[in-house]
Amino acid sequence: MAKTKSYKEHLNKELKNPKAAASYLNAALEDEDPRVFLLALKDVADAMGGMSELADKSSLNRQSLYRALSENGNPKLLSILNVLYAMGFEVRIRPLSAA
Repeated sequence: MAKTKSYKEHLNKELKNPKAAASYLNAALEDEDPRVFLLALKDVADAMGGMSELADKSSLNRQSLYRALSENGNPKLLSILNVLYAMGFEVRIRPLSAA
């Protein structure tokens, strides 16, 4: 019988691809609950080297990152922007489509 991968292993492999990670984050932004985006951001951070590496790249400390990206986290916008930039992403604003 073939050995199966866990969902987390498969997700980590997929999220190493920047395009897949960006799609994952954008999908999380569509959820009404902002905690979904924070958890997705943590998933991407884990896939791209973990919190220690992200802390080095973003100039934020590791404990603050864990706290900010937890289900109950409440990070400042500047922290989120620093994390996204450290991962190689940018944020864009666009108008809602006209009704």
